[in-house]
Amino acid sequence: MKQIRRWQRILILSLLSISVFAPLIFVSNRLQSITPVGRREFIEELSKIRFRTNDLRLSAIEHEDGEGLKGPRLMLFKDGDFNSLVRDNSSDQSDGGSNHKNREEQVIVSQKMTVSSDEKGQILPTVNQLANKTDFKPPLSKGEKNTRVQPNRATDVKIKEIRDKIIQAKAYLNFAPPGSNSQIVRELRGRTKELERSVGDATKDKDLSKGALRRVKPMENVLYKASRVFNNCPAIATKLRAMNYNTEEQVQAQKNQAAYLMQLAARTTPKGLHCLSMRLTSEYFSLDPEKRQMPNQQNYYDPNFNHYVVFSDNVLASSVVVNSTISSSKEPERIVFHVVTDSLNYPAISMWFLLNIQSRATIQILNIDDMDVLPPDYDQLLMKQNSNDPRFISPLNHARFYLPDIFPGLNKIVLFDHDVVVQRDLSRLWSIDMKGKVVGAVETCLEGESSFRSMSTFINFSDTWVAGKFSPRACTWAFGMNLIDLEEWRIRKLTSTYIKYFNLGTKRPLWKAGSLPIGWLTFYRQTLALDKRWHVMGLGRESGIKAVDIEQAAVIHYDGVMKPWLDIGKENYKRYWNIHVPYHHTYLQQCNLQA
Repeated sequence: MKQIRRWQRILILSLLSISVFAPLIFVSNRLQSITPVGRREFIEELSKIRFRTNDLRLSAIEHEDGEGLKGPRLMLFKDGDFNSLVRDNSSDQSDGGSNHKNREEQVIVSQKMTVSSDEKGQILPTVNQLANKTDFKPPLSKGEKNTRVQPNRATDVKIKEIRDKIIQAKAYLNFAPPGSNSQIVRELRGRTKELERSVGDATKDKDLSKGALRRVKPMENVLYKASRVFNNCPAIATKLRAMNYNTEEQVQAQKNQAAYLMQLAARTTPKGLHCLSMRLTSEYFSLDPEKRQMPNQQNYYDPNFNHYVVFSDNVLASSVVVNSTISSSKEPERIVFHVVTDSLNYPAISMWFLLNIQSRATIQILNIDDMDVLPPDYDQLLMKQNSNDPRFISPLNHARFYLPDIFPGLNKIVLFDHDVVVQRDLSRLWSIDMKGKVVGAVETCLEGESSFRSMSTFINFSDTWVAGKFSPRACTWAFGMNLIDLEEWRIRKLTSTYIKYFNLGTKRPLWKAGSLPIGWLTFYRQTLALDKRWHVMGLGRESGIKAVDIEQAAVIHYDGVMKPWLDIGKENYKRYWNIHVPYHHTYLQQCNLQA
């Protein structure tokens, strides 16, 4: 028995010894079989993973050996440029969408490469001139002064130059024979690795170390030598086109993914808002029924007051609309605000306004599910719009077309979206002569402005019924802040018109999902244009709206997916919304809701 155990231990120790010494023998034999220079390269390759930079930083660099590169399409070898159609998917459907126009022009490398020559007449392709024609600036002539004012901000000129040199070195290496270990190849590899390590993930020139800048000159010398060895310019141009084309494909894929994630984030309820709704709902059901009643109920349907309505399933959003309207008003006691929500959010919104009662104004909370104004199969009809976005198939999004039925005793009302902020007193709205029109709204049909919307963008004018009844050149307008004459609405029976159009849209594709396009058709030629300062849009998307326009606006609108209560909201616009949110409130602090 002892003899068997002894042999077992000897066998185990032998296997361990083999596993330890075999790799060492393999590496030593490998080093002995190659030249001293090759041995150094082999050791560098072993440590390559330690210094490898992020491939996504410059996707063209990852194709070092040239394998896997897709050849460019035939059109890429032609002189000239081509336009890429870029559609803006960031705008909210309820506020309108982007026009189908070419929004940016991508410049692909031309067949005629721009080259630079050395003092001996050797030709060297310049990657900076190949990458983007729009970045090219002609050199100043002798005696000409550079009067351009350089902005005092971080630049990335050096970073781009260094990365271009790395790409150029990679392109030259692709033309070296397989397994080549010549002096020029070794230098190109070495200088490329040095620059990659020095640059790292830097994005601005100020992030570069002095060592990185010192390594640029040696790289330039190596590239000059390579240009004398690899002087086949057409082949190099073809390689650069392939690398450029592959990089553009990867960039487009990243843009598509970013757009998808942006839309997904817009549909998601933040954790803090969900926490706030749960806390308020719990508190509401703990109250006695008599304590759930709002004050001043006698003013709810008095036409002598100024009535406002907002349809919302968001506690904070509806709170900001109400608070900003009341705080901006010169006569808040004349305000009656109707907040219409669904049964899921009714307890939370009711509890919020019970805890934060505006004593000078009247507030009413309504549950759309308790009303008999919507058809019983309305949810099923909305689902036929073939939209995966819950915002567009929500009854709250279309309930605005039943306003005369929801408020039968009122003559006029101002309709708000829940992503607006009121900055001025709106009492002058009630003295506007509607001239027999039903809806007062700011127009969005002026080309060149960020708010521009086209009828043909959202409505299918290839349908014979649509083309025969409406004009694609008709002026569009915006939901968000609308003055509505309910008396004219009832006279013209526009709710029946909406129902007719809506049923037609469920049978064939007449417009995109959402309430905006069907609103344009329902109120076709029934809209009064308001001064654009009443309602300024674009704070929820990349619109480039000017600060002076925001400050002068009576109502600002966060149309788009970048809502101010989301993390993806634009920081420079959030402050207009944040000043109306009581972040000091106990519930907001407990749910970690911060500005």
